[in-house]
Amino acid sequence: MLDSITRLRNHLQEIVWSDDLRQLPAWRRLLIGALRLGQVLLRELARGELNLRAMSMVYTTLLSMVPLLAVSFSVLKGFGVHNQLEPVLHQFLAPLGPKGDEIAGHLLTFVSNMDVSVLGGLGLAMLIYTVLSLLHKIEAAFNHVWQIERTRGFGQRFSSYLSVVLVGPVLVFGALAITASVMNNRLVQWLIGIEPFGTLVVESSRLIPYLLVVGAFTFFYTFIPNTRVKLYAALGGGLVAGLLWQSTGWIFAAFIASSTQYAAIYSSFAILVLLLIWLYINWLILLIGAQISFLIQNPHYLTRTGIQLGLSNRLKERLALNVMYLIADQHHRHAAAWTVTTLAARLNVPVTSMERLVALLIAAGYLVETCDEPPNLIAAQDTASVRLVDLLDAVRAADEGVNPSGSDLADPAPIGALLQRLQAARGAALADMTLLDLLSERRAD
Repeated sequence: MLDSITRLRNHLQEIVWSDDLRQLPAWRRLLIGALRLGQVLLRELARGELNLRAMSMVYTTLLSMVPLLAVSFSVLKGFGVHNQLEPVLHQFLAPLGPKGDEIAGHLLTFVSNMDVSVLGGLGLAMLIYTVLSLLHKIEAAFNHVWQIERTRGFGQRFSSYLSVVLVGPVLVFGALAITASVMNNRLVQWLIGIEPFGTLVVESSRLIPYLLVVGAFTFFYTFIPNTRVKLYAALGGGLVAGLLWQSTGWIFAAFIASSTQYAAIYSSFAILVLLLIWLYINWLILLIGAQISFLIQNPHYLTRTGIQLGLSNRLKERLALNVMYLIADQHHRHAAAWTVTTLAARLNVPVTSMERLVALLIAAGYLVETCDEPPNLIAAQDTASVRLVDLLDAVRAADEGVNPSGSDLADPAPIGALLQRLQAARGAALADMTLLDLLSERRAD
């Protein structure tokens, strides 16, 4: 039996991974691509990192839920639409059944009882910090999915997070208000009275909540990661996350309606346990959509065994030469500056690996970053003064520890002599060749 299952699994693996997608018709390419994406997504879930981050965000949500609602309530109150917050909260907690309405009522009571004058300056600062810490944790989770190690600066984080907190609710409820005004327009009302346009308008209006959910997910996937996310990738992740969120809500509501064990086991704490589970599911769906966006934008990660991010010394040296050559060539041709992301795409390596190499070259004094967003990379030295042997030595010695260092090792005499001959041969092969000499060879060709 196990042998049959193994053979079937191997056969399915061959079907999914053996073909070159470029040689397939469009419908089969789409189907095989979706199957590959699904398998890679399951592999990422099995590793457990997404689960751990979703769990950690549940804890942060419990601390920041009331402050976040208070900030949103204050912003919406300034526009006179604060009463619209209650139905949205009820809809979010609807899968919890009647207890969801009770939780929503308690949360809104906490928000309405919050008095800024009583909080004082320190209390207000802690309230804002709690909200921003949740957004920072979301960004950290997204950056992990996108394999981005660089984080935004404090000033940029503060302004970006405040923009999301202050502008986000206004955009959502503004969209709802515009939709309502359009539906009440005399022309639309006249069309509703004419069949089949009336049925078409009514049925289309039912899609509006789903479109808003997809739009919210797409907004997060576009602006939260500290990298440039293409719209089609964010929209793909938003569509899947939106469908998952809606379908999971129905399943969870059915589970709550048919399950009495939780109440019997946890008594009055049952609703808290169910709330934690529901929050965890929502955060996990958000991260799944982010992972899908990453895979759509980076299809070279759709591999059978996964991509290893480690670089050998040989690859580090090779990449360092490539990076310095491309940046120097760009400078001499007055072309557009390179960034970490564009270099990673040009050389076909993971962004994280490129970030580590660029950080190494910056620390060694060969590159500097501009203040642009994302930062451009420019050479820190004149190309005529960058000796290739020095560049390779800097890359090779970058990961050596202070204790022990290379000079502390007690090499036997034959080993020491061999290493000296290797270093001398390396120096003789490169001589005094510089980065400018490499560029000159290209122009000569």
